[in-house]
Amino acid sequence: MIEFKDNEFAPFYANYIAKANSNTSIIDGLIQQSIIVSEFLKSIPSSKLNYRYSENKWTIKDIILHLIDAERIFSYRALRIARGDKTELQGFEEDDYVIEANAGERSLSSLLEEYKMVRNATICFFKSFNNEQMLRIGTASNSSISVRAIGIIIQGHEKHHLEIIKERYL
Repeated sequence: MIEFKDNEFAPFYANYIAKANSNTSIIDGLIQQSIIVSEFLKSIPSSKLNYRYSENKWTIKDIILHLIDAERIFSYRALRIARGDKTELQGFEEDDYVIEANAGERSLSSLLEEYKMVRNATICFFKSFNNEQMLRIGTASNSSISVRAIGIIIQGHEKHHLEIIKERYL
């Protein structure tokens, strides 16, 4: 289990950190989660993929593409910080991304293919970091964050959204 210092992530991310599998390494957690998520998403009835449980809420396809987008953004942040870039990184407006993504026009198989490719890239990427890089801290969304915290947040963020799918969509 990773014990984080106070400056490694903003309080906003504490829930995601808590949801991640703390019994494995970052790499093993990303690998295991990829398998579980892929199988779970394949099991969702096609009639539910474009369902909204309430007006203005995302569909399951929207959530899948949001997870892909967010993982790319988190990985980009990890890249900048791991490489010693001191530039403060801005946040992103997730609802705007979902509107522009047109997830409803995509097939589940294309979303799953993209998810797997992004996850595999994330795994390879995090494997490349040495301990010093994993511990580097930068600033994103007006808060300090470490590279290793980003690896855990990716997992916890994904688990958060899968729980929402199970609770509100299925």
